[in-house]
Amino acid sequence: MSAGTERLPRLLALVPYLQAHPGVRVVDAAAELDVTPAQLRKDLGLLWMCGLPGYGPGELIDLSFEGDTVDVVFDAGMTRPLRLSRGEAGALGVALRALAEVGGLVERDVVERALAKVEAAAGGASGPSAVAVGIEHGDDESAATTAVLAGALADGHPVHLRYYTASRDDVTDRVVEPRRLLVVEGRTYLEGWCRRAEDVRLFRVDRVEDVAVLDEVLPPAEVGAQSPAADPFDLGEGLPLAELELGRQHSWVAEYYPVESTSPLDDGGLRVALRYTDAEWLVRLVLGLGAGARVVTPADLAADVADRARRALAAYQLPPPSTPST
Repeated sequence: MSAGTERLPRLLALVPYLQAHPGVRVVDAAAELDVTPAQLRKDLGLLWMCGLPGYGPGELIDLSFEGDTVDVVFDAGMTRPLRLSRGEAGALGVALRALAEVGGLVERDVVERALAKVEAAAGGASGPSAVAVGIEHGDDESAATTAVLAGALADGHPVHLRYYTASRDDVTDRVVEPRRLLVVEGRTYLEGWCRRAEDVRLFRVDRVEDVAVLDEVLPPAEVGAQSPAADPFDLGEGLPLAELELGRQHSWVAEYYPVESTSPLDDGGLRVALRYTDAEWLVRLVLGLGAGARVVTPADLAADVADRARRALAAYQLPPPSTPST
């Protein structure tokens, strides 16, 4: 933890602590807060520059030193130690419970101990400020799939997946060597070596239509092999780069998808550059945006989008009405 992230909680707790211990000696307060007296004096000096908006006389925190003791003259509203609100404690509890439900990600007992501490700090399970949270999985089938994948990961077996790929609206059969289960933005994913793609892939568990654990046992070096600690959704520089021009109504694309650069257009729209792993996904994205988007580069991708748009329009052309025979 950096010095700044350690110091901020200490500063937030310092004024209430001093109020609860009027006339406390600096050396005693430093020992209680596990800092040196010199560091505590620096903290006290910083507090003199903190206070309410306006930050003028009568609005800043005021402290009084009498030799080696310190008192609070004006607390600027900092009357109690920083604590989690019920909403904050509840959100943290939900996240911890979700984490505990994913096998192979963390040790469940560690998460449960952390959850117990959060609940105790928020008032205890039976108190009026208790944290009452629960997790609803997408459905029982996804929860069962997660359990099967966790077992395969723990025992070192590859799995056969029947998997729906949304970007291509296609279902494929794959054999995957599990590496880890992870939760990203509330969704559970399996990361593993896909023998069909001959590369590491992420599979959304709720898109797995069927899973079967194979009898094959993976070599020990491959069981639970972890990918680098980088973001699993990070798109590397080796992937193809596309440039799109987006109308003003589609500027949300630059916020929803990871883009490398943006530049404004004269009409209020945006030109964005983004990398992609699947050309079919990008084609479907642009077609879905309609006339408010076009591919600038690469040229072959732009041609594919234009060709598909023409064929789609042609499918809506009705044949001329036939002339009744006489």
